[in-house]
Formats: sequence, structure tokens, C-alpha cells
Amino acid sequence: MASPSRVPKEVPGSYGFPYVSAIRDRLDFYYNQGQDKYFESRVEKYGSTVVRINVPPGPFMAHDPRVVAVLDAKSFPVLFDVTKVEKKDLFTGTYMPSTSLTGGYRVCSYLDPSEPTHAKVKQMLFSLLASRKDAFIPAFRTHFSSLLATVESQLVLSGKSDFNALNDATSFEFIGDAYFGVLPSASELGTTGPTKAAKWLIWQLHPLVTLGLPKILEEPLLHSFHLPPFLVSGDYKALHKYFSAAATKALDTAETLGLNREEACHNLLFATVFNSYGGLKVLLPGILSRIAGAGEKFHQRLATEIRAAVEDAGGKVTMAALEKMELTKSAVWEALRLDPPVKFQYGRAKTDLEIESHDAVFAVKKGEMLFGYQPCATKDPRVFGATAAEFVGDRFVGEEGSKLLQYVYWSNGRETESPSVGNKQCPGKNLVVLVGRLLVVELFLRYDTFTAGVGTDLLGTKVEFSAVTKATSGPEAVSNQQH
Repeated sequence: MASPSRVPKEVPGSYGFPYVSAIRDRLDFYYNQGQDKYFESRVEKYGSTVVRINVPPGPFMAHDPRVVAVLDAKSFPVLFDVTKVEKKDLFTGTYMPSTSLTGGYRVCSYLDPSEPTHAKVKQMLFSLLASRKDAFIPAFRTHFSSLLATVESQLVLSGKSDFNALNDATSFEFIGDAYFGVLPSASELGTTGPTKAAKWLIWQLHPLVTLGLPKILEEPLLHSFHLPPFLVSGDYKALHKYFSAAATKALDTAETLGLNREEACHNLLFATVFNSYGGLKVLLPGILSRIAGAGEKFHQRLATEIRAAVEDAGGKVTMAALEKMELTKSAVWEALRLDPPVKFQYGRAKTDLEIESHDAVFAVKKGEMLFGYQPCATKDPRVFGATAAEFVGDRFVGEEGSKLLQYVYWSNGRETESPSVGNKQCPGKNLVVLVGRLLVVELFLRYDTFTAGVGTDLLGTKVEFSAVTKATSGPEAVSNQQH
């Protein structure tokens, strides 16, 4: 591959007319073209993977929709470099939800690493994850084994089972159990937790989603003005009450780190409900849909690997057993490559920068907003070849496959790098991959194969089981025979 010229070029593209062009582009993004085509068409039009474009939500709600978009695997990582870009108040992009939705605090996701509270909150999260590391596998297996039993019952009754609906409830219970050892359903929340959490999430993300309503309704309702926070204040107070009681150990730790207990609680709520729960609402259906589409032969390969590793571990699912499942890990990474839970990243240039794509070097001025649409970068054919847009479950297997992991960016960093208090990489990066692998393990300890229909919902992929084939070998097969 030829090296690009080192002489910086002007970034191509156009923002058009103020307000009018931004609204037109927003309509293209949501309705006329859709996200992928919106960015692909601009790359094609300007002959460059670094372009000037408008991004939603645009005028009125946003301060400024104009960005420099980095849309290939080589230019995208500038967004991870906190020596070059500032991350203050950019988690959701060119707009920021009201802090009334987070107890009046700017929580960690909106803090730049240069702000002192950032390191304290992130260290609190690292401490929580470390203290609960032994709880994750048994909690997941308990809750998701029950979910799959419900899937089987629903298939018998109606011939279909909505995974997303079951996952929403199960993931909320699992997270409370795994993180704090306190089931949300056993608290005053009862079974209302997932509904309250989802409503609160929508209030923050509504400028970036569509509900399938006519655009004449959605545009003014969702994409032009902030929904008033007071409409979800009761839901948030109920969630906060649960965290105040359930997370006492984590909050004690936060105080030793110099954090105000109340600020720590709001941060913990956000990290747990927005980042973890919101992430699992997107992550697990995404993985399931890709595995379902890979077909029976690939299912057989997964089942063989998983059952052999568990058998070698004395019939138990352990971390050591999971580490032996190379194909399973690869399949999860491949799903994360194709369907990252968070598709957009942002950063504001701290100084005048030179950004390098595969083909050129571009000059960016201090203060300009940089934007990355991750699927363009992680489906870059210059890195992943002719199958870049396809699910190849064993893509990351072996020495050559492992070299490609540096181009998996779902965690707001490279998969080959680790989160720290000084960067913006997801503190739960390793836990997310673990949970994805555990889902695949549960499936293929229990089933030889399965089929499912795939569609879309508010936040991403929707999956509906249509059939499962019970395991004919391995520990679950023995259980099946006994029953």
C-alpha cells in the first residue's frame, strides 16, 4: 500500500447553507438514506474518507452540526488520542442532555480525562469490577439459563420467542446481581426497573433515534428540541433509591477515593444503567443475530469447541475454559466489529492537527469537531478485504487473525489496548467481551443449533427465536435425557 503524501490537504466536503442544509442532511440520515448510506455516499461524492459534513441532530438542539468525519480504519483512531482531542461534554455528540437527568452532575462519560473527577470515577468503576469478578459467570449462567428456558416454553406455546423483550428484563436483573449482589426485582423497584431505565435512556438518546413514526411527527418531537427532564424525574428517583441502597460497598470505596458520595451514586447509576444495561440491550441481540445467520455448520464448530473446553474443566464454565474457546472469542469480536454498541465517537481538536487516511494527510484546525462513524472504520475493505461487510466467525483465529484485533474499535479504543484512568476506553471492556462469550456458551451447551428471525428496533437489532434443537452431546444432553 503506497504511503500518502505528507503534504497536508484541505478536508473536502461542504456544510452547505446554515440551518437549511443541516436539516436536509438530517432527513437524509434518518429517512431518505439511512446511516450507512449517508456516510458512504459522502465518501463517494468527495472521493475521500475524511470529509466535512453535517451530523444529527443539527440546528436548534445542537450547538453546531458541522464536523470533520473520519471514516476509515487509519484515520478513526485519532479520536482515541486524548493528547490530540478533548472529550469534554461530547459523549452523545454535538448536543449534551441536561444534567437534570443525572442528578445535576456531569457524569464520567462527559468528562475529559484532564478533569480530576474523571480519574476518581473511573477508578471507582475498576474497583467495583475487580471486587465482583467472581460473581459474573455464575450470575450470568443463572439468569440466562432461565431466559433460555422461557424461550423454549414460548416456542412450544406460540412457535416464536422475542429475545429482546426477555433480554431487557434479564440483563437488568443480571447486572444488579453481578455488580451488587442485590436483585432489582427484590427491591422497591420490583419489575419496573427495565421500563424506568429504558424511558430514562430515551430521554438522553432521542435526538439520535427514530421510533418509526412519520417524520412530520418525529422531527419536531425527537430531533429538534430536548424532551423535558421532569417527565422522567420520578423514574430516575426510583432508580437512584435502588443504587443508594444496593451499592453501599462501591459508594464506600468512592469516598476513600475522594468522591462525594452523592456524585458517586449518580455516576454509578449512569455507568450501570446507561453504559452496562444500555449496552447489553444492543450487544446481546447483535451477537445473537450474527450467530443465527452464520448457519448450522458454524454452530456445530462452536458447540464442539465449547463442550470440549467445559468437559476439560470438569463440566464447569470457568475463565480458564473460556480462554480456550478461540473460535467463540473470535465470533464475539466479529459481531462487535460489525455491530458496535456505540456507533458514533467525537473529539474536539486540542491543537492544529494532521489526520492521515489511507490516501492522504489532512489539515484540521484547533477547535474543530471530529466525528467518527465506527461501522465505516471497522468495515474498511483496505483492512478486512472483500469480506469486510460480512460476518466471518473465525476471522480473528490464529496468529494472522490476532493481528486484525487492533482494528476492532467498539470500546472507544483498540481491542489490543486496555482502559485506564487516563483514557476514554470503556472501563468494562473485558467484561463486555466476557458476557458476549457467555451468551454463546450458554446457547451451545444447551442447543446443537437454532434459527431466529432478525429485524430492527429502537436501539438496534431485534431477534425472534423460531426454533431450537436440544443438544445431543455434552453435559446438557445428559440433562435433556434425564428430563
